[in-house]
Amino acid sequence: MGTLIGIAGLAFLIVIHEAGHFFVALAVRMRPRRFYLFFPPALVKRERNGIEYGIGSIPLGGYVKIPGMHRPAARDLDAHLERAYGEAPLIEREAEPVRVALASGRLDEAQEGLPALRAAIRKAKLSEGAARSADRGVTDVEDALAPDAYWRAPAWKRIAVIAAGPVTNLVFAVLLLAIVFMLGVPSDPTREVDTVVPGRPAAAAGLRPGDTVVAVGARQTPTFEAVQRRIAATDGAAVTIVVDRDGERVTLGPIEPVREQGRWIIGFRPDVSEQAYSPPAAAREAITRTGEVTKMIGQSLGRIVTGSGRDEVSSPVGIVQGSSQALDVGFRYYLGVLALISLSLALLNLLPLLPLDGGHIAFSIVERVRGRAIPREAYERVSAVGIALVLMLFVIGLSNDIGRLGG
Repeated sequence: MGTLIGIAGLAFLIVIHEAGHFFVALAVRMRPRRFYLFFPPALVKRERNGIEYGIGSIPLGGYVKIPGMHRPAARDLDAHLERAYGEAPLIEREAEPVRVALASGRLDEAQEGLPALRAAIRKAKLSEGAARSADRGVTDVEDALAPDAYWRAPAWKRIAVIAAGPVTNLVFAVLLLAIVFMLGVPSDPTREVDTVVPGRPAAAAGLRPGDTVVAVGARQTPTFEAVQRRIAATDGAAVTIVVDRDGERVTLGPIEPVREQGRWIIGFRPDVSEQAYSPPAAAREAITRTGEVTKMIGQSLGRIVTGSGRDEVSSPVGIVQGSSQALDVGFRYYLGVLALISLSLALLNLLPLLPLDGGHIAFSIVERVRGRAIPREAYERVSAVGIALVLMLFVIGLSNDIGRLGG
């Protein structure tokens, strides 16, 4: 059950990311054509008001198809109609005027030639695969020529649509953390004894739950951290401890600490109270913690570049596993982990690499500064590099997760 909830949580974060793109695109009148959780081929799909909603079979993310991410070119048509050309030469003749118009930049003429081309495709006796590919090619060019195409929009609209996904994940992370703080989080441990571990030196010396450790040896211990430091400083030598028991000072020991998991202990657990925050205070704490974690994630990405942070990379397998383990500890911990995942998705997508959101934002800014579009070839070369880097991160993360699962 924990694994299923972990998968559902990750899927939900993907959905809200894509919903950010989707609703902002609608708001700026850039009507999306598809809204998918995961990548095609589709397991289920339904069309409503001209938009296709579906769940894909490749669980690596999700996407919103916005029309015309790039200015249409003749090769866009040829890439999809190549099989149809071989099966029905008439289609190639009908496509030629459209190809010429696209190549010369006469977009109105290209749009006028599309109905005749589509009619030829429907009339020809094509195989199912060729017909489906040809129809998709014509539809893509139609979308790219539409008034609401992405490439036609001003830079601020494009940036708003693309940034909406990561921003949604960022806001959701802050919201989840605020909820966690309102539910209550553990405060710093106190000197008061909550549990005495049976069979350990503290139990043999007579330490009781409710005692407050006020000194170790001759040193006062105003905090639990001070208690830990004084016990660690004994290096295993016997020491007395002074506790406050019902208002009286009681000296216990000498007690000989034992070494466990690399540290000296006497065997008790401190009292840890929970602190619930008011909504305004919770919001402030959530924003502060988000900033701190963002800095840590940035440092982690830097270590990946230098090669020292390879073990910190995780894939969806590890993310689901971590979510499931957090759920076993408690629902609040699960919400905290979900917030961390949402923040990580936001920051990863803001990296200036195509096809990530950050890459599209960076290119839109450069085009705005240059005053003209970046050549299509540059997009494709940079996208190839970005895809290779993202796949490399995925493979590293997956290998790490397999290693963890294998012990």
